[in-house]
Amino acid sequence: MHYRSISDMNDAIVRNLHRLPRDIDLVVGVPRSGILAATLLSLTANIPMTDLDSFLAGKIYTSGVTKRRAALDRQASDMRKVLVIDDSVSGGAAMREARSRVEAAGIKADFTFAAVFGLLPQHEETDIVLEVVPHPRMFQWNFMHHKFLAQCCVDIDGVLCLDPTEAENDDGPAYEKFLSEALPLFGPTRKIGWLVTSRLERYRALTEAWLAKHGIEYDKLIMLDLPSKAERQRLGVHGSFKADFYRKSDAILFIESEHQQALKIAKLSGKPVLCVETHVINYPDALSLPALRQTARNLPDRLQEISSPDGRKTAIKTVARTLLGERGYETLKSRVKRPA
Repeated sequence: MHYRSISDMNDAIVRNLHRLPRDIDLVVGVPRSGILAATLLSLTANIPMTDLDSFLAGKIYTSGVTKRRAALDRQASDMRKVLVIDDSVSGGAAMREARSRVEAAGIKADFTFAAVFGLLPQHEETDIVLEVVPHPRMFQWNFMHHKFLAQCCVDIDGVLCLDPTEAENDDGPAYEKFLSEALPLFGPTRKIGWLVTSRLERYRALTEAWLAKHGIEYDKLIMLDLPSKAERQRLGVHGSFKADFYRKSDAILFIESEHQQALKIAKLSGKPVLCVETHVINYPDALSLPALRQTARNLPDRLQEISSPDGRKTAIKTVARTLLGERGYETLKSRVKRPA
């Protein structure tokens, strides 16, 4: 699974500012996710912005006083160089619609169409793709609305709802009240394959009632069959319980709330785990190419160099040598080259 966070989107924009026209008068975001990209670009480059619907209606967002300058106070009709941006392009339907709406409006301006992430280096619907992210892929701003949820294991506390406080987590009346009234967090709009939680089996009815109340659809609810919270704490099986089910299941991804548990689940299951605390995918093998590529994305630009295949290879080698040392790097090379 190729995953990109909001931080990754911002990094992709900053890294590729030099590829965008330097005389842009206005950034226009394609609703909804493109507005996020437009906002990041607008704030970074201090360029006026708006969304597509507002732009077609002749409206531009007002700006605050911190970075105010005369160029930010112009009207939509004064904008001659316009960048229309979306978060990603795949089939191209959203960008084609954006182009059609702009053309139908008859607005006299020089338009550039861009996407932060694309399946390919170039799509016919766009003039610029900032970063290639192939399928299967998932983004921080859509992971709970993705078709892949049907193939995912998902934690409950810390993902679908807030974690209980110490006072609420008493394995008694306060906890039962929490289970009935827990505040929702990430709301899924698609059916989840498996809900896998360390909540005890005896709280199934309360958990199912809360899920139904909030319209959360799922195929199976997997709970920990132990007599009490004290026994669960004594055994310390939170992570191993989840990892064991995940390993045996057909799920392609586990979505976990807590960083340390995510690391443990990945290690024990041998499969990737997305942690919503860090919005990073944890891999079972820290020396695997997906893990090294992810590490490279979080390094300074001078070490990334991932805008080309050769650059990606160089970045991976640099990261491997930095993390492993020369001897560890040579061991990794031998493992990669070893015939199947």
